[in-house]
Amino acid sequence: MASRAFGVINSASNFIRVEGLHDYRPIGAFSFLGRFRVIDFPISNMSNSGFERIQVCLNSRPRSIVEHIGSGRHYNINSKRGAIQMFFTQNNGASSIYNTDINAYLENIEQIERMPQEYVVIAPSYMIYKQDYEALLDAHIESGTDITLLYHKVDQAKEYYRGCNIVTLNKQKGVESLERNMGTAKERNISMDTYVMSKEIFIDLIKKSRKESSAYSLADMIALSCKELDVRGFQHKGFFAAITSLDDYYRANMELLDYSTSMEFFRPEWPIYTRTTDACPTQYVHGAKVVNSLVCNAGLIEGTVENSIIGRNVHIGKNTVVRNSIILAYNDIADGVYIENAVIDKWAQIRHVKKVVSGSVTPAYVKRNDRL
Repeated sequence: MASRAFGVINSASNFIRVEGLHDYRPIGAFSFLGRFRVIDFPISNMSNSGFERIQVCLNSRPRSIVEHIGSGRHYNINSKRGAIQMFFTQNNGASSIYNTDINAYLENIEQIERMPQEYVVIAPSYMIYKQDYEALLDAHIESGTDITLLYHKVDQAKEYYRGCNIVTLNKQKGVESLERNMGTAKERNISMDTYVMSKEIFIDLIKKSRKESSAYSLADMIALSCKELDVRGFQHKGFFAAITSLDDYYRANMELLDYSTSMEFFRPEWPIYTRTTDACPTQYVHGAKVVNSLVCNAGLIEGTVENSIIGRNVHIGKNTVVRNSIILAYNDIADGVYIENAVIDKWAQIRHVKKVVSGSVTPAYVKRNDRL
């Protein structure tokens, strides 16, 4: 069934903002668990589901995504017929309200119209989850509905998922409305910005948006169409994270440090592909202590690391303690530093400041290339 659909990977809405990290790259390019990028998850879902044609929307700062995806061969896509295409937008700046996914589709409408597949699956580049899109496509075709929307039931909608849409369903799982989550209730059905529809309906929604508003996104168009089209919900189960804030990013990484959660999510039959970098193993000197952490290659650990994620080429100095933190690649943490509840961006050096701690739920953030 899956060969009847092509994949589209969407960019995050321009109102979603992740403090600090977003200044340098789109959410899809964020490092996740030290080894992956966030965009690896939707591409791997499509590859594992048998998709041979995947199109990636890029609406701002595309360099890091383009470098990471490259030819796309590391995603195990059919080497003869398969391809990953980039949808660039040229007309609007990163902060423009008109820089929407619809704008990217309109600029690349000829490529969409030429796709030989009958159906399309659209998935976001800022959410992390596993989903067999072949099973989702089967359910969509069997139901005879116009659009199938993937959603996830959550009980922390007050604290998290603030940039996401809430799905209101009727008893037949028909979608009655899509509205922004304002954090007014704990239990919500969160839209996963993942849709299945025919290519014909997809193109029709894109072209209709021109008449409605140049600032509308695909989610806005689907919300407007709930009364005219048959839009049904399909419930997702398992691990789900939406990276819409620094809190979300930190929490998603920390949740997967739990062994049982991680083992359930990362299964050999459903691999998550990524671009690999050859490097020597990390060195642990005498006196180093590492507990419940993920440590990438090419590092040097001389201090203590607890419940943390350490990226590639990171040095943790003697008598230094890193707790409940995410240290991205190429960081140098000097001797005698204490770091807790923090996100340290790439290429930073922490030498003179001996304490980086956040006392609140939101982690402390150290900027890329910073010298402390």
